This record gives sequence, structure tokens and C-alpha cells, in this order.
Amino acid sequence: MNLDLFFAIIFYSIILILFFKYRSRFEVQGKIIALYKTQLGIKWMEKLSNIAPRFTAFLGHVGTVIGFVGMAMILFLLVKGTATLLFVPEAPPAVAPVLPGVSVPGLPNLSFWHWIVAIFIVAVVHEFAHGIWARLYKIKIKSSGFLFFGPILGAFVEPEEKELTKKSKPAQLAVFAAGPFSNVIFGIIFLFVMNVVTGPLYGKAYEGTGINIEKIIENQPAAQAGIQAPVTIYKINNHKTTSPETFLNATASLKPKDQVMIVTDKGTYKIVAAENPENKSRGFIGVAEFSLKAEPKKSVVEKYGSFLPSLISWTNMLVFWLVIMNFGIGLFNLLPLGPIDGGRMFLTAM
Repeated sequence: MNLDLFFAIIFYSIILILFFKYRSRFEVQGKIIALYKTQLGIKWMEKLSNIAPRFTAFLGHVGTVIGFVGMAMILFLLVKGTATLLFVPEAPPAVAPVLPGVSVPGLPNLSFWHWIVAIFIVAVVHEFAHGIWARLYKIKIKSSGFLFFGPILGAFVEPEEKELTKKSKPAQLAVFAAGPFSNVIFGIIFLFVMNVVTGPLYGKAYEGTGINIEKIIENQPAAQAGIQAPVTIYKINNHKTTSPETFLNATASLKPKDQVMIVTDKGTYKIVAAENPENKSRGFIGVAEFSLKAEPKKSVVEKYGSFLPSLISWTNMLVFWLVIMNFGIGLFNLLPLGPIDGGRMFLTAM
């Protein structure tokens, strides 16, 4: 049974029950957006904006500069990725949705609960920051609350637009940039937590045994050798693949036409590396969508039981996705498009 699908059905069933029970409290926009308006957090936004107003204003200007730098960066990456997608066979898409069940090259599978918890935290951080800087510049916040964009859970802060448009351009830009800027800052914070806290804890509780491969690319060496997904790779030539780093190092060292021996849970295969579609000087074996296969250390299980390693693993993966989503959503919101933050920044600056 697919547990992610089971949890999704239960979760959205509860949401639908609550929606119909409290239908009058929801505001539906465009038939796909449902807003549940409250006053949650507004007093805290006010308090935080008044703790160190000069420093907060300074951070707002820093956030504006970083916002425009991020805007240029995401545009460059989007154009480059689109060009690669058009001209390089088998190239990954420039933009991919981070959703449960949707495979993204180079990233592990995303579980339903990791997605729900991470997207909620990222959205709250984003919108709360908008509220802090809005109150810093004495812009009234009409409401805050939760939203559903189709099945996607989020949060929102609703400032008084007439007051916002009357403020100076630097003030408006600081308010618009606050959300993406806060996501970048929290992405850095969670990256630090992962490297210093949850990652080392995971390393003490688990040991890698191989690399799980979920996709074999058609017409590439692995597929031509008869390797079928899912498969676990234990060794590439003389390199044991007991971590993502060792796996990437093993594949990065390959050159086109190199003889490659791959040891898997389904047997040993001999292949000849092809040219990497993105870099013809590097070898390519034709596998994608990988994740670490790891097992709790026996010494840890004997001492603490199986629950603690599972909790450490779940928490470490949550922090990992908080890093990915904070950076990803922060940068995506800086695209100079329509009503999102980047679009409003671009129009305000013109």
C-alpha cells in the first residue's frame, strides 16, 4: 500500500470536511484558491518590527539588493536551463515542481508529510516576513491566515494595498523583498543545522550500504547493458558507493569510453561510459533519481531501539527539504512575473 497516497487521502478528506463545515469563513478566489482569514500573528509582527527598527530597516535594504541579485540569478538559470532542454537530448527540465510522487533528478523522493510540514514552514516564514516589514513602515495588515492553492497548503498576509502604494519606493521594495529574503536566510540557517546537527546525528545512527537508482535512461549504457530500475548500486569500479558523495565522485571521475564495472543487488554489469549530455568531457552511465540506501547501525538499535534512528532519519530529511524549499521558493518568487514578489519589485523599480 502506498502510505503517501493513504496519508494524502486522509489529510485532504479532513480539510474538505472542515471547509464545508466552516464554509462561511473561507474566501474562494478563482475557484482554485481558498483563503481562511484570521488575525493570527499580526501582534507578533508588530512586536518584532519594533524591537530594532533601524536594524530591521537596514536588513530590508539588504534584502532588496539580494532580491534583485536573486532575480538576475534565477532568470539566468531559467534561460540556461531552457536552452539546455531544447538543444541537449535527455537533459533535465529547467524547472520542476517539488511535490510528493514527482521525481526530480538529483533529489531523493519526497514523502507526503515532509512536503506538508516543509511547505507550511516555508510559507509561514515568507509571509510573516512580509508582515514584519509592512508594520515597520506603518502599513496596516488587514488579515493573515492559511490558503489552499488547489491541493497546496500555504499562508498569506494581507496588507492594506492603498497604504502600501503610498509609501516610498525603497519601503515598497523592502516589503516585497522581505519574503524571498527571509527564505534565503532560513535556507542558510537550515543548511547550517543539517551540517552541524542533524547530518552528524544521522551519520552516527546510520551506515550507508549502497545507492538506490529509480530511473535508467533509455538508449544509454546502463539501459543497453540490461540494468533495470529499481536497482541498488554497491560499487562502481573500485569505488564503494556507500554515500551520495562517493557515488558522485565515482561517476564524476569517469571519461567517455571508459570501461566501467557496476556491482548491484541484481548482479555485476560491464558497460562503456558514454558522453555526458551536459559535459562531453565527462563519462555518463545513464542513471538518475538516486537516493542513499542506509540501515541503522546495530549498536544504535541495540542501545536505543529502532524508534530513535527512525526519528533522526525523518528529522534530517525534513531539514534537507527545508533547505531545498526555502532556496527554491525564495528564488522562484523573485521571477519578474505578474503578482509574485519579483514582478512587483520589478514594476516598482521601473
